[in-house]
Amino acid sequence: MPGTDHPPRLIIGISGASGAVYGLRALEHLGRLGVETHLVVTKSAYLTLAQELDMRPAELEAKASVVHNTRDIGATIASGSFHTLGMLIAPCSVRTMSEIAAGTTDTLISRAADVVLKERRRLVLMLRETPLHLGHLRTMTSISEMGAIIMPPVPAFYAKPATLDEMVGYTVGRALDLFGIDMGGMNRWQGLKTEMQDQ
Repeated sequence: MPGTDHPPRLIIGISGASGAVYGLRALEHLGRLGVETHLVVTKSAYLTLAQELDMRPAELEAKASVVHNTRDIGATIASGSFHTLGMLIAPCSVRTMSEIAAGTTDTLISRAADVVLKERRRLVLMLRETPLHLGHLRTMTSISEMGAIIMPPVPAFYAKPATLDEMVGYTVGRALDLFGIDMGGMNRWQGLKTEMQDQ
């Protein structure tokens, strides 16, 4: 980042929705790329982590540069003067999205997201919910109008993933693209094959 003497920083939020693996993979890739990660995890997310990945909190936290307690509203990431590239919430529950959209900042995850929005930095929400009712859609519209990007983790079948891990990795890579971070090794779209166009 111009005018700073530290590596790029990205806030990673993990809420209690299904899909804790997205946050985990983001931390792993960002660590490999030398990006300083600031992790904040909701209480319910730790339950999801154990259920889906059989992982202890300490194992996840070891992947981050800095770990913040979700109740610590005095943390560095609660202030706009603390420079970051923005915040990725992966996965993002409807509850977390709704708190951010309403300006409720009782926890650090919603406070950090609010700071990112007010500072006009990038906020990406990997929303995990389906099907969606009208209240969800209206909240998504509201938070999009505020400047956030809603990015449901939709698989890209054109990349022909052979494993679930490849599918997750590609989705995380696309999310990091939104921050100008190229994790490398992605099977990006190369256009339709010539023989398909001729049919």
